[in-house]
Amino acid sequence: MTETPAKHEVGASADALAQTQAPTGAISDFGIDTTSMSTGEAVRDYFARLRAGELGALPSLFGLLVLVILFSALSDNFFTLANIANVFPQGAGVIIIAMGIVFVLLLGEIDLAAGVASGTAASVMALHYVHAGNLLGSLGTGVFVTFIAVLAVAMLLSAYQRIWAGAALSLIGLLIVAIGVPANAWLEILLAICVGTAIGCITGFLVSKIGMPSFVVTLALFIVWQGVLLQFIGEGGTIGISNSDILYKIANGNLNILGSWIFFLVAAGGFAVITLTSHFKRLKRGLVVQPTALVMVKVGALVVLSALGTWLLTINRSPNKAVVTIEGVPYVIPIMLALLVAGTYVLNRTKYGRYVYAVGGNKEAARRAGIDVPKIRASVFVIGSAIAAIGGIVAASKVGSVSPQSGGLNTLLFAVGSAVIGGTSLFGGKGRVSDAVVGGLVIAVVINGLGLLKQPAAVVNIITGLVLLLAATVDALSRRRAAASTR
Repeated sequence: MTETPAKHEVGASADALAQTQAPTGAISDFGIDTTSMSTGEAVRDYFARLRAGELGALPSLFGLLVLVILFSALSDNFFTLANIANVFPQGAGVIIIAMGIVFVLLLGEIDLAAGVASGTAASVMALHYVHAGNLLGSLGTGVFVTFIAVLAVAMLLSAYQRIWAGAALSLIGLLIVAIGVPANAWLEILLAICVGTAIGCITGFLVSKIGMPSFVVTLALFIVWQGVLLQFIGEGGTIGISNSDILYKIANGNLNILGSWIFFLVAAGGFAVITLTSHFKRLKRGLVVQPTALVMVKVGALVVLSALGTWLLTINRSPNKAVVTIEGVPYVIPIMLALLVAGTYVLNRTKYGRYVYAVGGNKEAARRAGIDVPKIRASVFVIGSAIAAIGGIVAASKVGSVSPQSGGLNTLLFAVGSAVIGGTSLFGGKGRVSDAVVGGLVIAVVINGLGLLKQPAAVVNIITGLVLLLAATVDALSRRRAAASTR
């Protein structure tokens, strides 16, 4: 009995999906797909893949090293403990926004409104906190009712697309605002995330269901949310949050020494235990694994570097040690690490993550294999905006206030640049959340180093733009080389 053409079509689509479900970003540096190798063979295979164009985050890591060496030579203050510790809080807001943008870029889409969306979410947080939960009194009846309606629409659109987490968070935000729940720092953080999620629900619906190009939608919403910020805060206005100990310390506080070492044990120890347990379990079952020696080297290097970093950060880095003590791991590092672990797990270890890479690699093949492509496209904007809201909270905490410029200016450009510089492709299907961290550190080091050299903003923009251009060039050339090597 012969197969029908429909069966041939399903088989072809399944083969195509299988190819797209092998995300480049999800494969570790010395990963082996089908056959076990010795350590030497694995190393040779790794360099062979580098020559074939699979560079990953290697160019950005090399660039970061070069920048650190260069600025250390040009400025006596760059490679000091106080300055290095300050790089993370300075760049944390942009890095976190970039983590969310990675999800959008994996589908070959773009979110130009992520920066101002983070500022809008932060402005709602600040308004709700400063006015003791009374947004009606601070916004006025017309604006307040419109804001409630937008949250309700976002909830309904998310429910229509069956993105239940988006619908739930939009509903929570609506209830907090409508009821006028008394101000509380932790509640304000939740409210900001809910507002960011609602923004993503609207963006995702317009892109996935209406079919509008993401560039056009997010460009229009960039202007809309910028106007909302002006309406909420007022031109030239500022809302301070530095009087809240919790909100201010998010980006300006540090763990105590004991807390820093506990964080090291949980983070580095957890990574070592999970990695080694998984490795030896797969080895015992006869499954394909990386060479044990390489796994041990990777785990050992991370633990040693983490221990060294923790020890350095627990040293008093205050310029006036007799009066002020500044020591411990900055709070933003555990925050970024938690988002990094969660994002990496979602993309590498869940069915949803495989679907994201599949849709980004070949949307039509994914659709034929039964993936709900519109839902996946909408969901990445929800995730991106929700994470952008967290970035907005951190950025507002760093400066201690929210203004109409929050999330504007170069925030979005630096966030997208962070993801691309780190190795995430603008063409979709290639990237990982860690790319945003590496690329964000590159930009943070550029801004920090040029600032110490007292270079004007014009020079900072030119250098940052050239770094981004170089990263995009490397991505395009590596893709061309990878395509040529498969012929």
